[in-house]
Amino acid sequence: MLRPDLVVISSLVPEGSRVLDLGCGRGELLEYLVSEKGVEGRGIEISESGVLECVRRGLSARHGDLDEGLADYPAGSFDYVILSQTLQYLADPVMILREMLRVGERAVVSFPNWGHWRNRLSFLLTGRMPQALSHPQPWYRAPRMHPMTVRDFEGLCREVGIAVERQVYMSGGRVLGHPWCKNLRSTMAIFVLRSASGR
Repeated sequence: MLRPDLVVISSLVPEGSRVLDLGCGRGELLEYLVSEKGVEGRGIEISESGVLECVRRGLSARHGDLDEGLADYPAGSFDYVILSQTLQYLADPVMILREMLRVGERAVVSFPNWGHWRNRLSFLLTGRMPQALSHPQPWYRAPRMHPMTVRDFEGLCREVGIAVERQVYMSGGRVLGHPWCKNLRSTMAIFVLRSASGR
């Protein structure tokens, strides 16, 4: 059974699309997209055990480090490139976002929102770095995370010339019906991006 955020991501991908799933893990999302939506899917995963599990599921996946970019793929190879709950672990988030939009027409990015009100309250009351509700991990444990908020990500997209086509916000595994106070209310954000140049 898919995680709630992966269910939302799958709903954003049209049937029959060419999809590259970055940080595909054990292949749960990729397998669903291939079997239920008829996508032509490929995956990249840094853990060898994850790649082996993908292969056992009959998926096309290879071992790769996203911090090295996507140079193996020519421009426009995919309709959608997905990066689920991985951006915050990468050394150069801007590079991978640009690479995603080079090889794909659209990018789907999800990340835990550190701007949620419980994180703010925790920091205020304890004076210690909170753990994201949707992705708990101590600050000192590898891989190191770059905490970011919805507003941080929106600002980054504007700064580097990436257009936001669609946004979905979640809290406690459910989609928020209205995006008011999204930076305060959401524990997870999902963005569909495209190049601002309109390619």
